[in-house]
Amino acid sequence: MTGVPEDDASAYLQAGTAAYRSASRILFVAGFSTFASLYCVQPLMPDFARDFGVTPAESSLALSLSTGCLAVALLVAGALSDGIGRKPVMVAALLVSGLLGIVGAVMPDWQGLLALRALEGIALSGLPAVAMAYVSEEVDPKTAGVAMGLYIGGTAMGGMSGRVLTALIADLGNWRIAVGLVGVLGVAAALTVWKGLPPSRHFVRRPSGLSALAASWRGLLADRAILALFSLGFLLMGGFVTAFNYIAFRLTDPPFDLRPALVGAVSVVYCFGMVSSPLFGWLAGRFGNSRTLMAAILLMIAGLGAMEPESLWFIMGGIGLFTFSFFGAHSIVSAWIGQRAQRSRGQASSIYLFCYYMGSTVAGTSGGLFWHVFGWTGVALFIAGLLSLAALAGAFLLRLR
Repeated sequence: MTGVPEDDASAYLQAGTAAYRSASRILFVAGFSTFASLYCVQPLMPDFARDFGVTPAESSLALSLSTGCLAVALLVAGALSDGIGRKPVMVAALLVSGLLGIVGAVMPDWQGLLALRALEGIALSGLPAVAMAYVSEEVDPKTAGVAMGLYIGGTAMGGMSGRVLTALIADLGNWRIAVGLVGVLGVAAALTVWKGLPPSRHFVRRPSGLSALAASWRGLLADRAILALFSLGFLLMGGFVTAFNYIAFRLTDPPFDLRPALVGAVSVVYCFGMVSSPLFGWLAGRFGNSRTLMAAILLMIAGLGAMEPESLWFIMGGIGLFTFSFFGAHSIVSAWIGQRAQRSRGQASSIYLFCYYMGSTVAGTSGGLFWHVFGWTGVALFIAGLLSLAALAGAFLLRLR
């Protein structure tokens, strides 16, 4: 067993200190690389459909398989990090995923590429939940919401850069160069985390056997508030990924007929997540998690509605508001999980992210059926249904508070 007494406040990473700034920067880099690797294929789906002769729904498997395998593997990654520590798991995740990305760039057939994307999802499982647990354990609880927001901001920047970078390079050259470059960035991020992340001081090694795991799960799943937070991960991420999966097809079709590089540039709105994540973390500390979360969900619904008109200005404004609000909501729920689960934080974060990425996988692929039959309006109604359920979960948490 390792760690220091929980009441030793001086052992926490305090806002304004060099260690806090270093940890924030390194976690930003880790989140950046993880989400760049995961989502770099999203704007390339039309390229996959053309080069490999697959349908739009089939092309979405390049992302959905990664997020699905990531979701399942997260349940193991949390237990693994509870047993051996946070930092080693994060470094291994970034290194292996980066190497798999490099190999994927030269894979000649569709089935082989999908297999590598599935393995990359498994490898990346060692970062998101473990990083959340690290923040919950090592950062002063008074500023943990802001620190979590900074990490989420890194994921937003990574998601944006992965999309924009691959779309631009694919437009100028080809998608293989783009995917390979993202893999190289993953290897560089692994070295950065290994050398720069401050060591854990509050980590306590916990039993990792099946009986201990089952006991942790029973305690977590008996908490109605945590169950509501888990459901929010599924619903919010499902709606968010579905919107970005199929907005690319809408913008490349008439009347817009945008080039792939311009479609990829839509992801620049992820910059809003870098602002909204720490902002909503601060607002939640001032006005309460429940009320701030409800406001974020309602703003997502408003942004979705603004995307409906056949106007590029309305669509871009709606995507911006939708993205701004999503990352705010995600940062609130991510910090709330660590606050609510005083024990088994690694497992709590893992289950939450399992639901989060299963939302990406299930809803992201299901949205293709609505696109095929009803076009963008059908996709928008599907997303509206997910967000309505999220609002109900938020209202339930508001009553429980």
